[in-house]
Amino acid sequence: MNHPLNQTWNLEPIFTGGSTSEELHTYLQQVTKDIATLVERLGHLSAPTTVEQTADFDELLDSLQDVRIRLREAGAFAGCLTAQDQSDKQALRLSASLSDLSAKLQGLFVQFQSLLLHTNNDVFQSWMQRPQVAPVSFYLSEIRALAGEKMSPELESLALGLAVDGYHGWSDFYDTIVSHVRIPFEQDGQTVMLSAGQAANKMSDTNRELREDMFRKWEEAWTGVEDFCADTLNHIAGFRLKLYDNRGWDSVLKEPLAINRMSEQTLQTMWDVIVKNKPIFVAYLERKAQVLGVDRLSWNDVDAPLGTVDSRVSYDDAADLIVEQFRKFNPEMADFAVKAFEQRWIEAEDRAGKRPGGFCTSLPRSKETRIFMTYSGTASNVSTLAHELGHGYHQHVMNDLPAFSQQYAMNVAETASTFAEMIVADSLVKGASNAEEKLSLLEDKIQRSIAFFMNIHARFLFETRFYEQRRSSMVGSEQLNELMEEAQREAFCDTLSSYHPHFWASKLHFYKTGVPFYNFPYTFGYLFSTGIYALAQQEGAGFAARYDALLQDTGRMTVEQLAHKHLGVDLTQPEFWQGAIDVSIADVKLFLEMTEEHARS
Repeated sequence: MNHPLNQTWNLEPIFTGGSTSEELHTYLQQVTKDIATLVERLGHLSAPTTVEQTADFDELLDSLQDVRIRLREAGAFAGCLTAQDQSDKQALRLSASLSDLSAKLQGLFVQFQSLLLHTNNDVFQSWMQRPQVAPVSFYLSEIRALAGEKMSPELESLALGLAVDGYHGWSDFYDTIVSHVRIPFEQDGQTVMLSAGQAANKMSDTNRELREDMFRKWEEAWTGVEDFCADTLNHIAGFRLKLYDNRGWDSVLKEPLAINRMSEQTLQTMWDVIVKNKPIFVAYLERKAQVLGVDRLSWNDVDAPLGTVDSRVSYDDAADLIVEQFRKFNPEMADFAVKAFEQRWIEAEDRAGKRPGGFCTSLPRSKETRIFMTYSGTASNVSTLAHELGHGYHQHVMNDLPAFSQQYAMNVAETASTFAEMIVADSLVKGASNAEEKLSLLEDKIQRSIAFFMNIHARFLFETRFYEQRRSSMVGSEQLNELMEEAQREAFCDTLSSYHPHFWASKLHFYKTGVPFYNFPYTFGYLFSTGIYALAQQEGAGFAARYDALLQDTGRMTVEQLAHKHLGVDLTQPEFWQGAIDVSIADVKLFLEMTEEHARS
C-alpha cells in the first residue's frame, strides 16, 4: 500500500457536496416519487389467487428491492455525515428527513406484507418455488409470517409514522445530548475539553492514575446529563412496550430474537454455558489484579493494558498488519482491506467533534462501505479497525445477491467482524517476539472474552430488568444507576472493586431504536465466530471458500439453519457453545501459566 495513508474518508464519490448536496437532494426527490408510485400501485393490487398470477408481481418485487437499496445508500451517507461532525446541523436535518422517508418505505412494506399474508397458502408456497422468486423466498416467507403477528396494516402504518418524531426522535435526541458532553483533560500544562469519543480512548491508557482520574471525570460528565438520558431511555422503552402491547406481544425479547433470526432456546443455552464457565474468567481477573499490583480490579482496570510501556501502533503499521494477517487466511479478504485503505473508505482521524464509537455502514448501490472510528494507536484501536473491516468484507461478499437476500441480522454481522478481529489477534499472539510481548497481546485478546461474557452480559441483565420495571412506571436516574451496578456485579461475579453506574447513560447501544436489545448479538457473534475459527484452523486454506459461502447465506437462513448447513451443529444444545468457549479458556489457562510467579509473590 502507498504510505502515508489518509485517515479521513472520502464521501464525495457517494454524493458530492456533503450535507448540502444538490445531487442527493435530486436523488431523494426521485426516491420519494418512486415510493409514492409504489404505494399507489399496491393500493390497486389484490393477492394472487393462482400461481400464474404471481408472475405479475415480478416487476413489483424488483422495484421494491431497488427502492430499498437506494434509500439504504442515502441513509448510510447521512449517518456518515452526522458521525464525522456532530455540529453539522444540516446533516441532522437530512437525517430527520430520511427518517420520515424511511417510515413511508416501511409503510409501503406493511401494505406489501398484507398482500402476502392474504395470499392463499398453497398459492404462496408455489409462488416461492418459482425460479424468479426462489432466491428471495426466505425473506418473503419471513415477513409474511411476521405480518400475521402484528396489528392491522392501517395501525402499523400509523405507528411507523408516529415513531419518526416519537420513538426515533428520542434516539436522535440522545445523539444531541452526547454531542454536548465534554470532559476536561490536562495536556501540556493546559486544560483541553475532550469529546466523549476522545475521552473514552484515554480510559485504556497504561497510566493507572490517569485512567482513574479520567474515569472520575467521565462519571461526573454523565451525572450532569443523567436526567436527560433517563427521560430519553424511558420514552424509547415506553413507546416500544406500548407497541408490543397493541400487537399482543408479551415478551420484550420477541422482536430482537425475530430480528436476529434465532430462538429463545439458543439464546438461553448460550448464556447458560457462559455462566457455567465464568469461574475460570474470574480467576483471570483476580490474576490480572495481582499483575497490576492491586487487591481487586476497578472497572477501568478491566480493559487496561499490562505493563507501563505505552506502545502505540501507527495507523499505517496497523493497516499493514491487518492486511498481512487477512492475506494468510484469504487473499480476497486482504484485497478488500487494501481497497478500503487506499480508496479512503475509513474515517479514523483523532479529532474533536466526532461522535464516539465505531461502525461500518454499507452502501449497497455503490457496492462500497465506509468505516468510522477514532484511531489513537492503542491495541484496542487496531482490533476495532480489523473488526470493522470484517463487517465491510461481509457486505462485500453479499453485494451481488438480491437486495432481499442481503438483509442479514446483527448477530451474524458480529460473527463476521469478530472473526476478522480474531484472525489478527491470534496471529499476533503466535508471532510475538518475546514472552513480555506475548503476554501483553494474549491479555488484550482475553479482554474481548471478558467484554462479551461479562460486560455484554451485564448489559443484557440490565436491559431485561429495566423493561420489567418500565412496564409499571418511569425509572429514575437513581434507580437506573442501581440497576446498572447490580447487573455489573452479577455479570462480573462481584470481582471488581468499583463499577460504572452511569454506563446506561454513556452507552449509545441502549438508545438505538433500529435494533432493540443491542447486546446479546455481540456475544453470539463472538462465540459463533470462535467456533468457526476453530474449524478454520483445523481445515487450513481450503476453509476460506466455505466461510464466504456461510456469509452469503446469512441473509436467507435462521442462525440454527446456518449452523446446521455449514458447520453441522445444533445451536440449541450446549456442545457447540462449550467447544467455542473452550478456545477462550485455553487463552486464560496460558495467561495463568505465564503469570504464575505473580500468584506466588
